This record gives sequence, structure tokens and C-alpha cells, in this order.
Amino acid sequence: MSKVTLPKKGMSADHILEELTNLKKKDIPWRSGKVLAYVYEPTQETENVCKKAYSMYLTENGLDPTAFPSLLKLETEVVAMAANLLGGDEHTVGSFTSGGTESIILAVKTARDYNKKNRPHITQPEMIVAETAHAAFHKAAHYLSVKVVNLPVDKKTFRVDPKVVEAAINENTIMLVGSAPSYAHGVIDPIEELGAIAKAKDLFLHVDACVGGMYLPFARMACYEIPPFDFSVEGVTSMSCDFHKYGYAAKGASCILYKSREIRSYQIFACSSWSGYSIVNPTVLSSKTGGPMAGAWATLNHIGQDGYVEIVKASQAATEMVKKGLQDIPELKIMGEPVMNLVAIESLDPAISVFAISDYMTAQGWHIQVQFASRCSKEAIHLSVNRANIEHIPELLATLKEAIATLKASDKPAMDIDPAMFASMLEDLTPTTFDALAEMLGLGGSSDGEIADNMEMINGILNKLPAEQRNALLVQFMNKLFTVA
Repeated sequence: MSKVTLPKKGMSADHILEELTNLKKKDIPWRSGKVLAYVYEPTQETENVCKKAYSMYLTENGLDPTAFPSLLKLETEVVAMAANLLGGDEHTVGSFTSGGTESIILAVKTARDYNKKNRPHITQPEMIVAETAHAAFHKAAHYLSVKVVNLPVDKKTFRVDPKVVEAAINENTIMLVGSAPSYAHGVIDPIEELGAIAKAKDLFLHVDACVGGMYLPFARMACYEIPPFDFSVEGVTSMSCDFHKYGYAAKGASCILYKSREIRSYQIFACSSWSGYSIVNPTVLSSKTGGPMAGAWATLNHIGQDGYVEIVKASQAATEMVKKGLQDIPELKIMGEPVMNLVAIESLDPAISVFAISDYMTAQGWHIQVQFASRCSKEAIHLSVNRANIEHIPELLATLKEAIATLKASDKPAMDIDPAMFASMLEDLTPTTFDALAEMLGLGGSSDGEIADNMEMINGILNKLPAEQRNALLVQFMNKLFTVA
């Protein structure tokens, strides 16, 4: 039985808030300006406006727009703002969603159901994605029984080759995918060429602009050279765009956009064949708070076009500072040529692991992501430069230099564990065998669910495993993580 049970008597408001405040002390200190992942921090003024708007609509239910017409107005206006930024016209429509993953799942669902009706001979639908496309496409495919055709990309530019895409199309293909940009390396796929192929083959083309949709249009306004990537490109049928990334809205705010209402109709689910009220859901969720929608509407209107342009200018300048600063650290190199403020950094020194660099940075109060090696890319550390990081870039570069110097001077041997040592345990990984493996590696875990600070060994092992085994380990890790209460 769980140690945590519902209290017999309710706690006081002060006690509850004190408990929550204490719990947050273990979270990453995102207000420090040293977190280059997970959080996209607005100014304090914008945050306050967003919170108030969010709270005003905390209880309102987005299930039925006829009951809450204010939510319908907020949604149509927020979606219209995104559509106008992303080359839409009077026919462009969309839906507000909880995040980029939901937006992508809906795009795949729409393409699948459109083809189910209009091309009933396709019984095993396929979508063509580059190996740099977001994992959400694989998740959507898993949920919706659509096959992923995963294509290699150029190992220098990290962009997909349109000729390779065209060659992969067959009678079961329903959808092509392009990234603007791909999250890992910050580069934009050749959307114009993909659009021409999609139009010629009468296929859906989804452009994933989850991370770039609220950044690239303002970069263009600020006179940065941005290749065509949106609805202005013929052949693009749908796009995803997150407001809670570089739109700086509160989490739970994204949208899926379509070229026309006719296409979007395949997204909507309706059911009136049960004994309760009729269900009509444009998106995955039914009941949902209006908070994220109101927060996004408030944030977009508060920052405004000029405000976003200024933030992007500063973010681009900070990213250029990172690029120039890394030229003074010969052991590190930026991968590809990012068009915006997403930077992947590889180690050129075999004796210095990016995972060791990440651990060092964490110990110094920085929080950055690591990326495992894939077919197209070496393992890397990843920086997502947001508004709050800009003034801290000189310190970031200095700490990276310090990390390299410290690791080079250390006589500590590099952690190098051969996964073959426990290959048999990985063949059929269960919660029991995972626990045994964790104990073997000294990763038994604490009783209060804290995550280990020293991740170099764990990441090093995961990096060497085939993706299938790595996925199995990650599933069991997450499965265990949520059983500590």
C-alpha cells in the first residue's frame, strides 16, 4: 500500500502553500537565467499578466464552446494570430492544443482519416519523416497505427534530402514531414522542395514549427535571412506551433493549423451514440481548463509584434556570442548551421565526454540537455537560448572553458562500461530485472525519488545501446520513478 493517503481532515491553506514551496526547492532554479532547457521565461510583468489571465479562466471548461463563448473567441483569435504570422490566408483554420505533441498527433490523425475516406485502398498508411523529426511523430504513429518511414539526413547540414524523400514515397504514403527548425540542431528542412513533392504527389505535408513558429517570423521581421517554411509555400497542408516556447505563454499552449476547414474536419471527433451528452471534440482533450488559452491570449497581446522582434534580436545576438565564444574552445564545436537560437555542441576530444561536461555544468548551477548519438549525429549538449539567458552568456562560456580545463586536468579515468556486460538482462527487461540492473550499477535510487546528480555513467551506457534497448531502459526507469510515493 502507498505511504501517501488522502488526509482525513483538510489542511490549512497556509500549510499547503508552505509544503508546495518546500517541494519546489528541489526543482531546477529556472529564475537563475542558467537553465537552457524546459523553461521559456517571460519578463516578470508579462508573467504576472499571464498568471492573472490564466487564473481568471481556471475553472471555465473548454469542453463546450457554446457554454463558454469567451473561450471560443480567445481560441479563434489566438489561432488567427498564429496563422497570420505563418503565411496563412482567409481559408486557414486551426485549433488550440495542450502542446506540440498533441498538435502533431492531431496532424497525423487528420492525414490518416482523410486518406481513409478518400483513398480507402490504403490499409497500411505510412508517413515519411527525417531522423531529425521530433519524437512526437513516432508517438503519433504508435498511437494511430501509422508506419514511420525514417529517412537519414545529411551528416553535416542535418537537413533531409528531397530526392531521398521522393524516392521513399510509395502507394501507402499519406504524409510528408518537415521541420522548421528541427529541435536538435536548429536547422530548417528544405520546405519548398518538400512542398513541390507533396503537391505533385497529392500528399499531406506537415511542417513542425513547434519551436520555431513563434520565433522565425520575428527573425524575418528583424531582417534575418529565413528560408520559406510556412503556408506561403505551396504544398504545405498543416503546421504545428507552440505558444509556450518562444511565445513565452504558460505551459499547455500550442496550436495545430490547417490550410482549409475541409482538411480540419477530419481532425474532429463526435459521438452521440452513448447514453450521455453528445461529445464533439476538436482536439484530444474533452474537459479542459481555459487557463492556458487565456494565458496565451494575454501573453501574445501583452508582448506584441514589436516586443517579440526585440526579444528575437537579443536572442540571435546571444546565440552569435555563443558561436564566437566556442571558437576559443577548440575541444568543442557547433553541429550544423543553426538558423535560430538552438545549438547542439559536440566534443572533438575523445577523452572529454559531453556527458561529463553536462555533469560539471550542473554542479556549477547550469542546466542543459544532453542528446544521445543517432544514425546522423554524435552525442551532444544542447542549448535553447531564451530571453532570460541572454545576459548570462559570457558566464556560460567561461564555465564551459572551465569545464574543459578541469576535465582535461583530472586524472579520473573516463567512465567506460561495456553494455555487453548486462546484455542478457536487456533481452527481456521487466521491472524486476531493471531493479537488479540498477543495483548492479549502483543506481538503486533514493526513497524520495531524487534523481542522481552524476549522470555521466548512466548517459554513457545509454548512448552505447541500440535505440530499442535504450527505449526499454527508459520505459522501466520512468515506470519506477513514479512508484516512490
